[in-house]
Amino acid sequence: MLRDKPPGTFVVRDSNSFPGAFGLALKVATPPPGVAPGDGTELVRHFLIEPSPKGVKLKGCNNEPVFGSLSALVYQHSITPLALPTKLLLPEYDPATTPEHVSATQALLEQGAACNVAYIGSVDCESLTGSECVRRAVAITVEDAQRNVTRPVSVHFKVSSQGVTLTDNTRKVFFRRHFPVNSVIFAGMDPADRRFDNYCVIGYHDACMKTARL
Repeated sequence: MLRDKPPGTFVVRDSNSFPGAFGLALKVATPPPGVAPGDGTELVRHFLIEPSPKGVKLKGCNNEPVFGSLSALVYQHSITPLALPTKLLLPEYDPATTPEHVSATQALLEQGAACNVAYIGSVDCESLTGSECVRRAVAITVEDAQRNVTRPVSVHFKVSSQGVTLTDNTRKVFFRRHFPVNSVIFAGMDPADRRFDNYCVIGYHDACMKTARL
């Protein structure tokens, strides 16, 4: 499935031979030294991503750091190849989606989509990424809100191809904040499936949801 793809295209799968590890198949531009050009299979290199107590790393690559999550490893290698033959080429859309769905999503991003949401707060998650980052951020922000350390507010949330823009509807916490699209590396729901009481949100009114998932 990678032979006809551009260099940098990759697939990550659970490893059948090493439980808890992942197999990385990567399309490269040139075959390894000593390997003659053939039908294209020689341009697909295979690597093992092994787990460690602190995260995951490429097996057999001493100059590779340990990453806190698989998504962090993939993202960093999309910026610089490190020990890989080439940078990872992140897909522009989920390969599992249909072309019609992709076209509709692209059109929506070009136009922009917006709604009002409750802004609870922001948290420094240090080196955490992915769902564990969301879990930590939710736990801290909800606790701070319950202790009145922070006051949640109603904000206008807009997402477009340029990134995410938050505008404080109450002007009590900030005016406007913009996050460029290349600074957003993960978005997701709370893994613990917690709910938040919107009654304590500044700007709440009867038309708002009383409780919402985080």
